[in-house]
Amino acid sequence: MIEYELLKIIWWVLVGVLLIGLALTDGFDMGSMILMPFVGKKDEERRAAINTVAPHWDGNQVWLITAGGAIFAAWPMVYAVAFSGMYWALLLVLFGLFLRPVGFDYRSKLENTKWRNAWDWALCIGGFVPALVFGVAFGNMLVGVPFSLDETVRSTYTGNFFQLLNPFSVVCGLVSVAMLCAHGGAWLMLRTDGALRDRSAKATQLMGIVFLVCFIGAGAWLYFGGINGYTLATPFDTNGVANPLAKHVLIDQNPGWFANYSKYPIMMIAPIVGILGGLIVVFAASKNKAGLSFLGSSLAATGAILTAGFSLFPFLLPSSTDPVSSLTMWDAVSSHKTLGVMTVAACIFVPIVLAYTFWCYYKMWGVITNKHIAENSHSLY
Repeated sequence: MIEYELLKIIWWVLVGVLLIGLALTDGFDMGSMILMPFVGKKDEERRAAINTVAPHWDGNQVWLITAGGAIFAAWPMVYAVAFSGMYWALLLVLFGLFLRPVGFDYRSKLENTKWRNAWDWALCIGGFVPALVFGVAFGNMLVGVPFSLDETVRSTYTGNFFQLLNPFSVVCGLVSVAMLCAHGGAWLMLRTDGALRDRSAKATQLMGIVFLVCFIGAGAWLYFGGINGYTLATPFDTNGVANPLAKHVLIDQNPGWFANYSKYPIMMIAPIVGILGGLIVVFAASKNKAGLSFLGSSLAATGAILTAGFSLFPFLLPSSTDPVSSLTMWDAVSSHKTLGVMTVAACIFVPIVLAYTFWCYYKMWGVITNKHIAENSHSLY
């Protein structure tokens, strides 16, 4: 049996991989649908944009479900506190996601301009809302979530929906939206041609610039804006019994959440990759290089998510009300046996899922043109 401490680290890494997988797969179809009403001027162009993600969007959505399930299984306390405290925000995401399947299925059923425009904007909102809320959630994790644990480890959430929309978290939400829009625009560059591809390139370049400004700005705000960072006081038994209240938390504004980067210099690779990816997006999109743009947006998304994870490490859900109640990867975790069984299951099924995903993209690859839409108008979305 693998040591308990190592299993905790493995599942911290695996959940991070799932979140990155969500951003790289479901991210491009959300981003492309956010941009679709703006880059598609004709009905054929909008249908072309929709059909670039048509074979993949529902499969990509599974990354979100898997990430939620992994959080529930690996860190049940994090799942309980976050999903109950942020209930209305998660409902907003859910209702946004509701627009996607009905939008894809019903959008082209009627040859009516108002009908199709309405569903186009529904698909746009269905991509924008989850992208924004996910970013806002990461921002609130860095600011601190207003909850506390009593002596029986029951949580009490003292915030409300509107408190989640604090200025710093909204900036993080804009980072998420711009990041996914750049990724979606690069995807449209890869899968379309003509005027739609050219407009997608311009949108990708713009979103790359917005991402860089907001990403760097959020980092500067985090460092200079007086936002507290948390650290665990030593010694702390990372291999001991999971008890969130059996720790001492230190609060520090400087360096705050940047402390890990001086403690573990290798973590600096995350923000560097994020910024480098954004620069590649801007440069490649200006030269209309689709493949390089998609690589850059993938690096930007990976770097941004790793930056948030590395900054918080080992915290998962810091508490602004009672720092001692903050949940970490060491003490909000499932049992040793649960993590062991999950690890065996992941080693078996994750490679199968990845192989099947790559096979689907390989078999369904190709450029979607206006001519292709016209010739298959009754069999495509």
